[in-house]
Amino acid sequence: MKLVEFKEITGKIILRTGLHIGGGDTEMKIGGTDNPVIKHPYSQEPYIPGSSLKGKVRSLLEMRSGLMVGTKGSPVSLKTLKKLNGKEKEDCEKILKLFGASGADQDAGNTLGPTRASFADCPLEKGWKEKVLKEHWSYTEVKSENSINRIMGTAENSRFTERVPADTVFEFSITLKQLGLDEKLEEFLLEGLKLLQMDSLGGSGSRGYGRVEFEFDDNDITKKFETTSPL
Repeated sequence: MKLVEFKEITGKIILRTGLHIGGGDTEMKIGGTDNPVIKHPYSQEPYIPGSSLKGKVRSLLEMRSGLMVGTKGSPVSLKTLKKLNGKEKEDCEKILKLFGASGADQDAGNTLGPTRASFADCPLEKGWKEKVLKEHWSYTEVKSENSINRIMGTAENSRFTERVPADTVFEFSITLKQLGLDEKLEEFLLEGLKLLQMDSLGGSGSRGYGRVEFEFDDNDITKKFETTSPL
């Protein structure tokens, strides 16, 4: 097992609908929102955590593989791999190589090597940030939501959710290690990103949040992505 290449896949994530990735702040402040988005602690600029991007891409690839039934919704593991054959085993190996196995799973014997893909946090794109400051726009919006009493026709349980608004642009960077000349994981990763573009990122995807579009800096990657058919 030999490291032969580091490949960096970079580009932009463009929001097509509002995005909510929670900041974990459960303290309700006067005049605040129930559900704030995650922000940089110094600049207070919203960003997309690399862990959110990685987790959603992995979950979609696992969903596509059909292995979720056998794992009862838990992530696939080295123990899962030992029970598989054929295409399911091939998919499971690719998932574990790209995203890694749990440290608690190492007693199952890891012969796949280290995690290949590294997902960086995604900051606001420089040009977009300059435009926001120039136009005196806000980085976020607050969306009011409630449930409707079917009999009375009245709104109940009002909740105020902070979102990063549509059209916001983030930068992303994914580093991909290649261990061995015959290892081909880039296409598998692009299939996961295409699935994410077809689905949603962050919370409340079923209510229209989190639709994103990827733009790649590399023209060859762009062509591969455009022709990728993950289903």
